Amino acid sequence: MVFGGYSAQTDGRSTEAASVSADNTNQTVLDHFLNPRNVGDVKDADGVGEVGAAAFGDVVRISLRVRGDRIEDVRFKTYGCGTAIATSSMTTELIKGRTLEQALTFSGKEVLDAFGGLPPEKIHCPVLAEEAVKAALKNYFEKRPAPATS
Repeated sequence: MVFGGYSAQTDGRSTEAASVSADNTNQTVLDHFLNPRNVGDVKDADGVGEVGAAAFGDVVRISLRVRGDRIEDVRFKTYGCGTAIATSSMTTELIKGRTLEQALTFSGKEVLDAFGGLPPEKIHCPVLAEEAVKAALKNYFEKRPAPATS
């Protein structure tokens, strides 16, 4: 289960896939919707961020594990449309292995570029994914003890 809404694991798959395809969305978007990568929660996550509101549309949750200064594992749960699921999947692929410094500069534009663009009515999806990454990183930094001062 992705998180709710339409997902590759629900009975609504063919309907949503047709909708994603009908939007003139490219095959990469469709692939990430039908075969989402890194679905679920990272066990004992170092940082978790959730943004959006189910009452108004999409919700994206990103959880991550950090080792040293790199994102070792990242997973997502998304409630929303096929494009929201696809952008969440692509986001995890793009930030996995990055240093924390690199992850802090992550932008939804990177997802747009990876997909070769999205229809104007779907531009909010990579923005939401970016906000979820930033929220997870914020949560990670809030949990860490402050560095000792001399």
